[in-house]
Order: sequence, then C-alpha cells, then structure tokens
Amino acid sequence: MLNYFDLNVHAYPETDAPVEELHRVAKKYGYAGIAVTNHSEVVQEQPESNAVFYGVEIKTNSVSDLKRKVKLHWGKVSLLAVHGGNDKINRAAVENPRVDVLAHPCGERGERGLNHVLVRYAAENGVAIDFNMNAIIHSRRGERARTLGKMRENLKLVRKYKAQMILTSHAHSIYDLRAPREMIALAALFGMTKEEATSALCDIPAGILEKRWKKDRDVEIIKNEKGKVQKSK
Repeated sequence: MLNYFDLNVHAYPETDAPVEELHRVAKKYGYAGIAVTNHSEVVQEQPESNAVFYGVEIKTNSVSDLKRKVKLHWGKVSLLAVHGGNDKINRAAVENPRVDVLAHPCGERGERGLNHVLVRYAAENGVAIDFNMNAIIHSRRGERARTLGKMRENLKLVRKYKAQMILTSHAHSIYDLRAPREMIALAALFGMTKEEATSALCDIPAGILEKRWKKDRDVEIIKNEKGKVQKSK
C-alpha cells in the first residue's frame, strides 16, 4: 500500500479550517499524512503525530528577511518551505540547503518561471520544486493555459537536472483537498507520468520529512593544514 502525503496545507489560525478536520478528510481520501505549512507570520509550534506534521511557508520579498526567517525556523519545524515567485527569492531559496521546498516558483498566476540555473541549484541542495494543483483547479481559460505551460516547462527542467518534485493541494479548506488519484490525473495535464506523480506524492514527500537529501550536508568536511580531516557543524 502506498503512503501518500500532501505537504502544503494551510489550517487555523491562517484559515478557518481546523487541523483535525483537514486530517480527517485527507485520511478519508487515502493520505498517510499532511503537513500544515502556514505562512511564517502565523505559524505556531504544535505537537506532531504520525500523520500531521507542522512546517512553515516563508513569504517575503526580501532576501535578507528570508535568510533571517530560515535561520529562525530551521530545526524547529518538520518542513521548511519558501513561497517563491520573485526571482531573487527563488534563487535565495534554492541556494539554501536548509530549505526543503520551493512553493509557488512561478508566482500566484504563473507570471514567472524557473530556469536552468535555479533548478540545478535545487537539485544540488535537495530543495524540492512544488507543483501546486490548486493553481490549475482555480484558474480558467487563458490563465489555466498559461499555468499549465509554465508547469510543463518546469517539469522539463526538473527532469533534466534530476531535481526533486512534489504535488500539493495548497488547501485552505477541506474542499480544496483532492484524492491522490485526482492529483495524479491533474498532473498528467502538464505531462507528468503516473510514475512521476506517484513518486511526487509518496517517496519524495516521505524523503523530505526524513531529511533524506540533507543528511550529507549536516556536517562540512574540512582539511586542516596537516591534511587531517575535521568535521565542522
């Protein structure tokens, strides 16, 4: 049995949706767990369970403020995401190994995009690229076509540089949650295969929560003047 995860869910106090209600519906849909990633202005530390994880989605237009907030929250939450869209913020996020996920990399309406440099940094630093299905569901006509086009371009780059990717709902209520099979069907609209979409809902989210791609970066290997290896935190 596959363990599906939705790593971008917004709950009370940022929204009116209680965590317990979101978890109940997500479990009914077949999810093994969800991550509550309220924006940094309203994040609250909460006791975690095996199925509900607490993270933070940092939203700022300042690179210096982003670095400050990453330092503030790192190690205190299960998931550290950055709300992207701004070119400078996108780059600062993917260059930082402490960041787990770059959310909204193309902005709210797909007005921007990723490039080869950004995705290469994301792959090197273990920063997953978020494909937000809510952006497809709540867009219409020309806006939806533009969003799908941006996602198609991003997918090609992610494949080329072998970066990690996840599918999320960006749910603000129980009505925004979608069953895994629906998420996989939506991902097919911009060219993601069933195998890729399944991995983006199962293996990769689990790896993010386990910090699977961060472990080699916990210590920096430094050689001293005599050539002996030292470890520095």
